Amino acid sequence: MSKKPLILGIESSCDETAASLITENEVGNPIVLSNVISSQIDVHKEFGGVVPELAARSHIEKIDLIVKKAINESGKSIKDIDAVASTAGPGLIVCLSVGLSFGKAFASTINKPFIAVNHLEGHALSPKLNSKIDYPYLLLLISGGHSQYLSVQGLGKYKRLGTTIDDALGEAFDKTAKLLGIEFPGGPQIEVIAKKGNPNKYTLPKPIFNKGGCNLSFAGLKTSILKISKTIKTEQEKFDLAASFQKTIEEILNKKTKNAFDEFEKLNDFKKKFFVVAGGVAANKNIRSMLINLSKEKNYKSVFPPMELCGDNAAMIAMVGLEKFKLKEFSKLDHPAKPRWPLDEKAIFLKGAGVKL
Repeated sequence: MSKKPLILGIESSCDETAASLITENEVGNPIVLSNVISSQIDVHKEFGGVVPELAARSHIEKIDLIVKKAINESGKSIKDIDAVASTAGPGLIVCLSVGLSFGKAFASTINKPFIAVNHLEGHALSPKLNSKIDYPYLLLLISGGHSQYLSVQGLGKYKRLGTTIDDALGEAFDKTAKLLGIEFPGGPQIEVIAKKGNPNKYTLPKPIFNKGGCNLSFAGLKTSILKISKTIKTEQEKFDLAASFQKTIEEILNKKTKNAFDEFEKLNDFKKKFFVVAGGVAANKNIRSMLINLSKEKNYKSVFPPMELCGDNAAMIAMVGLEKFKLKEFSKLDHPAKPRWPLDEKAIFLKGAGVKL
């Protein structure tokens, strides 16, 4: 029996320091042996958002310990590791540099291949950690920094169908929470307090709802929340605004996902239609439920990563590392950190929006 590859994954693109070891079984399905995540919520809470310099310092303090813990929990030893995969972008450059440098040094020390991983590709492949999915599939990536519809043709082969022209969805959730006086990170709490509110109390804007194809916009919605939040006098009104925001987001994603289904079907031939939803906002149960129902209606099989793998983690980085290791797609030790690194390099840049469309 040939030895299955053992990959160490390292993630430090924003405010989670994470390490994971994965391998695979006899039929090639990945097995997560350990997945250690250290959050920095307490570090950034008083500032109401991530402070890059503090995040980087925290990564430096913790990364050695987190990697050691991941190796110990895996039941393997350092000599068993076949390659090291680290996030190289996109993300905060001061944070990326910590995990990237550590991964390079570790790989060099044990004389094993190094693999630089695109963080977005980690999210794109994360559902493969617990589901059997065939290429091509449609991906909705919704996180704190990214909101995109992508046609995933294969490893390293992506076509972007739509993206946000301003705020990412996770950012819109976090900013709305902040305006409602919810402590950082408030995004996940919106869903909780929305259950106590009337979703029809406030009529909120749905920017580029009937135009722009699969592209998304949340800035105008956030501005409306800002104006209304200044008039709120009771807890119930706060709950109502959270509920109205949640409902509006669901309506936007419902419409834009239908558009994405149409675009995806024009591009691809397939035996079965897969719709993958990944990123931190994929943990929102209301959004999950709506997208699952929409998928059934349109004859797609919906696939989500496990709840604990929706946010930033190193198992998804190790997963990409495993796929690349099998293809011998290794990186040089001078591979740079890339604060911007689109999955679809051919995407057109839209001036003024700060994103590629």
